[in-house]
Amino acid sequence: MSAFSFGGSADTRVQNGSGMLLRYTFRRLLMLIPVSISISVVIFMIVHLLPGDPIDNLIRVGSSPEARERLATKYGLDRPLITQYFVWMGNMFRGDFGQAIVLRRPVSDLIMQNLPFSLTLGGLAFAFSSVVGMTLGTISAVVRNPILERFVRGFILLGSTVPGFWLALLLILLFSVTLGWLPVSGAKTWSALVLPVLTIGFGGIALVARVTRVALIDVRHEDFVTLLHAKGLSRSAILFRHLLPHALVPVVTILALRIGWILGGAVTAEFVFGRPGLGSLLIRALGQRDFPVIQGSMLMLALAVMLGTLIGDILQAAMDPRIREASK
Repeated sequence: MSAFSFGGSADTRVQNGSGMLLRYTFRRLLMLIPVSISISVVIFMIVHLLPGDPIDNLIRVGSSPEARERLATKYGLDRPLITQYFVWMGNMFRGDFGQAIVLRRPVSDLIMQNLPFSLTLGGLAFAFSSVVGMTLGTISAVVRNPILERFVRGFILLGSTVPGFWLALLLILLFSVTLGWLPVSGAKTWSALVLPVLTIGFGGIALVARVTRVALIDVRHEDFVTLLHAKGLSRSAILFRHLLPHALVPVVTILALRIGWILGGAVTAEFVFGRPGLGSLLIRALGQRDFPVIQGSMLMLALAVMLGTLIGDILQAAMDPRIREASK
């Protein structure tokens, strides 16, 4: 009977934990609504307060003011900013990103055409930085070798301080110009992904390695680790069965945030390496002052950051019940 009661209480605890996680997820989703609206306002105001407008790229030199006014009326640029914002948001809620003024194509088509390139680049860079970063962080925390530890610390410092665009140019000079191993630009072959992935992933490796190292060092000094050693468990069993699961909470949070950061970092890499993608689309639209394209691209990048933050919070709450309880 006692065994039956114990099983029932365990089931109850599991159900309570699942319910708390669902409520936590629902609250986090609700919080995204005001955040999304605030970000859309900021994006819209920044874009429209920039000097110049898309009419400059459409009108001929020497055209009359009346011709400029006709184009402004055609694209709704003569309306007050508050009216333009609500028209844009109303269309967004219906899934309509608007029409590109200069390129004269639906913004959603332009985004869908370029998004797969950014997702491929970002996904490979995310996987590369996650695996290598966690491996280096684990080695640095577990292996007691002063030379190796100094090497990893130096690598972390270097990866945290080197600008992405400078690293990209350096990689092009070494592997493309000097050695001729990899293409400088384009997206026709998989080899063209190597240098952009290295450029974006290098900084991520340093961040993930640093967080992994600190988390493992903190967990290693907990009392239960001493108890595990006293029970005679091997170092590998303690590391993989107990230390890593406890240390993964902050690491998972950082990795989830990296989802949005990598797509943002792809803007520089796509421009330097001449790759198609959201970054190239955004930079070209900025040069043309194509407002609908700029707003749609920036909103997609912002949503990627918010999605990464949401995934990180949910995973962290699923792994640590204290977070769910603190959010009651």
